[in-house]
Amino acid sequence: RELGPGRRGQRGVAEGRTRGRCAHSPAGRDAHFQPHQPAMASTRAVLQVFEKYQKDRVTFVQTVAELATRPQNIEPMQSAGVMALLRPLLLDNVPSIQQSAAIALGRLANYSDHLAEAVVSNEILPQLVYSLSEQNRFYKQAAAFVLRAVAKHSPPLAQAVVDSGALDSLVQCLEEFDPGVKESAAWALGYIAGHNADLASCVVEAGAVPLLVLCVQEPELSLKRIAASSLSDIAKHSPEMAQAVVDAGAVAYLAPLILSPDAKLKRQVCAALGQVAKHSVDLAEVVVEAEIFPSILMCLKDVDGFVRKHAATAIREVCKHTPELAQLVVSNGGVAALVDYVDESEGNNRLPGVMALGYISAFSETLATAVIASKGIAPLFASLVEEPEDHVKSASAWSLGQIGRHTPNHAKAIADAGVLAKLVAVGSLPSSSEDLRTKCVRALRFVIEKLTDLAALDRTLQERGLPHEVVKFVVHQISKVLPNDPKGRHDFVTSGGLAAVQSLEAAAGTQLKEHVDVIKSCYPEEIVQYYSPAYPAQLLEKLEVGA
Repeated sequence: RELGPGRRGQRGVAEGRTRGRCAHSPAGRDAHFQPHQPAMASTRAVLQVFEKYQKDRVTFVQTVAELATRPQNIEPMQSAGVMALLRPLLLDNVPSIQQSAAIALGRLANYSDHLAEAVVSNEILPQLVYSLSEQNRFYKQAAAFVLRAVAKHSPPLAQAVVDSGALDSLVQCLEEFDPGVKESAAWALGYIAGHNADLASCVVEAGAVPLLVLCVQEPELSLKRIAASSLSDIAKHSPEMAQAVVDAGAVAYLAPLILSPDAKLKRQVCAALGQVAKHSVDLAEVVVEAEIFPSILMCLKDVDGFVRKHAATAIREVCKHTPELAQLVVSNGGVAALVDYVDESEGNNRLPGVMALGYISAFSETLATAVIASKGIAPLFASLVEEPEDHVKSASAWSLGQIGRHTPNHAKAIADAGVLAKLVAVGSLPSSSEDLRTKCVRALRFVIEKLTDLAALDRTLQERGLPHEVVKFVVHQISKVLPNDPKGRHDFVTSGGLAAVQSLEAAAGTQLKEHVDVIKSCYPEEIVQYYSPAYPAQLLEKLEVGA
């Protein structure tokens, strides 16, 4: 039966309430959202896979970078193909992964030239160079570290870095605001330039020198150190490279840093100034005009051994060129400072001081007198006696010869210190190198040719192991001195000198024979005969004949 209008309305309301309850009940809600739930679960599952992959990549590169700090891990990692695994991570879309991958590669390449060659052969360098101009400052530091680690091992590896186009990118990094990026780039450029003149020329042509000079002026100490070191590596190869450093105004900014309280900075500054000064008189004068004296002499007393050595080297490179530059060092009190330095140093650290005193002494008798007056002979003699290395002994022998070569007074000062006997002894040792023997013989010749002290000549003549070429010089000098020294003639006989001269094997017609005859002519025939080697045999013959 049809409902009336009122009843139909009531039923509609009741059905509406029922439908409303169903829509808002839990069962109703589940029915409403059920089609969307599988899609969300699927999305989360997919994202979890990608998140896990990213976390695993981060863990991998960080762990490899950490493992690469320990040498015992390098070989197993290489065997596992670590290079090929790290290479794609340099182009990862996550910056931290890129950076860690670069650090790991840098540590591996730093370990050995073999691993550095693996970096080159895996074509990793172009990726690094590309990323240098694109990525953030942290990655740039890491990439420059890899380039430095590869370049440091050998000229061919450094050339590979240059061939990859890295120089322009590294030079651009020197213009970065961040000091860490500039430091890493400067370090890499220094390692490249340090190998040879051709590579240094490439660095200069890339425009690195003016920017390195700007880095020297930065407030960060570590950046100053690396920039000064890189300038030193460029300047050391040739006058042209040193001139490029000078033309960029480097010396004017380096010289005041001699007074820096930072020892590591002073090391690099003194080294750089020495590398510039060593090539020519003009370059040495540029260094001197920057007023490094007397400030650099204070570095000879520095607590840091490397500062002292590099300062002594810089002084040596200045004073070796001309008498005027040597006189400048002397006038600033340099001789006394160098003598103290040689006396207080040992080993290779002694060498620059020993050579500096030799260079100063070589120019004139006045400068050599200044070395003697500053008591310079004693530490040079000690170096000749004490040092185990032949090249240091050679330098000491050479310097002593330069002091004694000028006048009889200079030669006597050397002889009175007992130097001649030690030169003979050191030169005659079987273990002495050929260079050391040559230096000893040459020093003996220089001193003996000026020596007029007959007693010293006599002692030298009777030294055991005296080389034959030195015997000629001694006998020649005695033949010049003996005729003009009446008292000396008496002492020469009583000391056994006359007998020693006559016992020499002097062939007829030789210069040695002529010198021996001159000496014998200074004495009566009876004395000459009495001290001749054959005299005892002649007496025995007379006895036998008489019997």
